[in-house]
Amino acid sequence: MSHEIDGLAEGFIDVDGVRLHYVRCGQGTPLVLIHGWPEFWRTWRKIIPLLARNHDVIAYDLRGFGESDKPAGEASESYSLDLHIADLAGLIDGLELEGVGLVSHDSGANIAQGYARREPARLSGLFFFDCPYPGIGERWADPRVIRESWYQYFNQLPWVAEWLSADRAACRRYLKHCFDHWSHAPGAFDEDLEAWVDTYLRPGNLQGSFNWYKAMQPYRERLMREGPPSLSRIETPTCVRWGASDPVLLPEFVDRLGDYFSDVDVAIVENAGHFVAFERPDHAAAEILHFFDKRKQAAPPHRFEDLP
Repeated sequence: MSHEIDGLAEGFIDVDGVRLHYVRCGQGTPLVLIHGWPEFWRTWRKIIPLLARNHDVIAYDLRGFGESDKPAGEASESYSLDLHIADLAGLIDGLELEGVGLVSHDSGANIAQGYARREPARLSGLFFFDCPYPGIGERWADPRVIRESWYQYFNQLPWVAEWLSADRAACRRYLKHCFDHWSHAPGAFDEDLEAWVDTYLRPGNLQGSFNWYKAMQPYRERLMREGPPSLSRIETPTCVRWGASDPVLLPEFVDRLGDYFSDVDVAIVENAGHFVAFERPDHAAAEILHFFDKRKQAAPPHRFEDLP
């Protein structure tokens, strides 16, 4: 298959009976890229060639997405966060990766954080774009957030996947709305839109991706009711870059990152919305490379409380 990236190879790996699809490019220390919704590996296509100059880059499709398997069963049992974390662990183990850097976005950030809590010794660093984390807490119920989060409830309706999959124009319109509304400038994804529609119309992909929201809804509701949980801070060196124009994950939510990460470098990215790596790929890649370069050099950490 052609993905318009020189040297890009694709593969599949079996993790406890679930076949995960990934693409791989480059050489050097490994970086695993974890997408969010409505995405699949292609959301990283603009930065993969830039990162691959210095790193072994692996971008995989989460279970339910892209060309990865869509396990049968209730979402709470077949698409739980624990299973997604186990998938990532199986991918890292199966590919025999060491000193891994995790780069994640949106819902994928939940998976990266879970893995970092369980296997910190396997990681060289964590890099997040627009990162849901426990510190958002009760603010998931903020009227501004609820207004923008309607799609999370819509995606859980039992008839939506069947309805959208039966009408290419409806699927295209839904995806384009999400991309245009969440990006700093509408049209950022137009060149890739048909590839996205093709992928999301593959059998099972709409429901597979929607199962993320069904599985995670009890957790989100608990945060709304109870607020931020008390957890030990993740010790792995962390970098967070957040789009200034993100209407879904508000940039002001960076304020509690220091409560959950002991060594975190935070900055807001201007002229970017929810999809920083796609909207501003040169800037995103440069930030990732700089951060992991510092990890190699064992530079003194930047801590959240020291930020201006």
